[in-house]
Amino acid sequence: MLVFSTTNLAQTMPSSTADNAIMTIGEVADYLKVTERTIYRLAGAKKIPSFKVGGSWRFSKADIDRWIREQSSGSADENGD
Repeated sequence: MLVFSTTNLAQTMPSSTADNAIMTIGEVADYLKVTERTIYRLAGAKKIPSFKVGGSWRFSKADIDRWIREQSSGSADENGD
């Protein structure tokens, strides 16, 4: 019988699966309220955090949320706010 320490398991397991969700092009497009074509263009130009799995684009929800915050704070700096 195998016995695992729950202490180590708790340290390595994510606290919320929603925070670590992997999203598809369509899901990101819906989330950002833009077209899939826009997401393809941003991913291809490396302007949005993404990676490919077997030729298909994938996105970490946590990375997308961080990117949104960075875009929001960046636009305030550009406008002199």
